[in-house]
Amino acid sequence: MSGNDGDELDGTEAPLLDHLIELRRRLMYSVLTLVLTFIVAFYFAKPIFGLLVHPLAQAGQDRLIFTQIFEAFMVQIKVAFFAASMVSFPVIANQLWQFVAPGLYRREKRALLPFLLATPVLFALGCALAYFFAIPVALKFLLGMEGDLGGGVKQEAMPAVGNYLSFVMQFLFAFGISFLLPVLLMLLERAGVVTYEQLKGAWRYSVVAAFAIAAVLTPPDIGSQLLLAVPLCGLYFLSLAGIWFTRRRRRQLDAQAAATRAAAGE
Repeated sequence: MSGNDGDELDGTEAPLLDHLIELRRRLMYSVLTLVLTFIVAFYFAKPIFGLLVHPLAQAGQDRLIFTQIFEAFMVQIKVAFFAASMVSFPVIANQLWQFVAPGLYRREKRALLPFLLATPVLFALGCALAYFFAIPVALKFLLGMEGDLGGGVKQEAMPAVGNYLSFVMQFLFAFGISFLLPVLLMLLERAGVVTYEQLKGAWRYSVVAAFAIAAVLTPPDIGSQLLLAVPLCGLYFLSLAGIWFTRRRRRQLDAQAAATRAAAGE
């Protein structure tokens, strides 16, 4: 066993059966949390959906329709599940951490814990950007297609509740997941899949990829595409800065540990 405390396991080796029992216990806590939050969220499904509909009302559309008997009810189910997933995510992530943490070295725990804490914060920031900026811009563009087509024919927007919910959730998830880019890149570098030099050399391709992703995930208006592409580019360069800083810090710690071992050996 190494004498370096940073390379020691906090837990002891456990049989496979104990791991399976622990996994079942963590899954039960996660499922129970999701079920309880779903019940509460379903009770407040209409007010929650009212918040999601607010950008549509701000864009001048004051009516949603449903064309199928169960459509309005299924929308409430989806809204409740969406809200329950958001609220219960920290608890589920904590259960996952409690399951894998005993098998990690102390140094690995210190390295991974900031990423775990940053994930919900970055996802929430992405959703906030989508809700307050991207969705209103997209709705303004899309609803602007109403009007006279000529020949006495007019087109009028009559969005259905199910379609609008899918539209909003697409934006929220797209922006939320996109904002996890720093966590993903720093974990890949930490695992040795990519290096800082590779990421730094590929920045031009990353900028092109950011605009391509924005073009796929957002409506074909330049405003909403820029609202996703520009933050993606900024997050990529922020990831490079974070990787450079953490790599420098790791090297300093390794040098200090080597000096300590050398001094102890003397």
